[in-house]
Amino acid sequence: MRSFRFTPRAFGRAAFLIAAALSAASCTKTAPAPAATDSPFRLQASIQELMQSVVDPPADALWESVATISSLDGIEERQPRTDEEWATVRRHAMTIIEAANLLVMDGRRVAHEGKQLEDAHTPGISTTEEIQKAIDTSRPVFIERAHALQAAGLAALSAIDARDAQALSAAGGALDEACEACHLKYWYPNTPKPPGSK
Repeated sequence: MRSFRFTPRAFGRAAFLIAAALSAASCTKTAPAPAATDSPFRLQASIQELMQSVVDPPADALWESVATISSLDGIEERQPRTDEEWATVRRHAMTIIEAANLLVMDGRRVAHEGKQLEDAHTPGISTTEEIQKAIDTSRPVFIERAHALQAAGLAALSAIDARDAQALSAAGGALDEACEACHLKYWYPNTPKPPGSK
């Protein structure tokens, strides 16, 4: 068996190897995981602002993309026909689909502090505080309503990709129903009903 003689030179080499190993170990340490409260998202828009700028414009565009218009000049069947027109309505559908995700992000408020709803003067409209409380206390239902909005957007996207104007019109109806179901639940649950309605 070969013997090992511990000399100052051997000691120096051993110390160097140990230091190098410790240095390498310290370099491979991973950064601590972010705290549970940390989020990569920086929410700016309120739900009301998202509705005004991200949901309403593309929804209106989808509803108007297929229509039967009667005038003194005759009947016009409006629908996308060119590649560019189909591409335009496709962008609107995609915006609706992703807007649903934005609406349900944790921390999103109905309106910024001190801001009232734009239609606050309308009879039956809930206050900002009432809507926020209703969303907070029935969040699974709010998410379900947003998913219905997204499903309508996906139906529109499917119709657009198939270039099926009739299916796009049907998807527009589903989109209208999804919007109204959410608004009736949160925005204007106390709207006065017309006489004779149930």
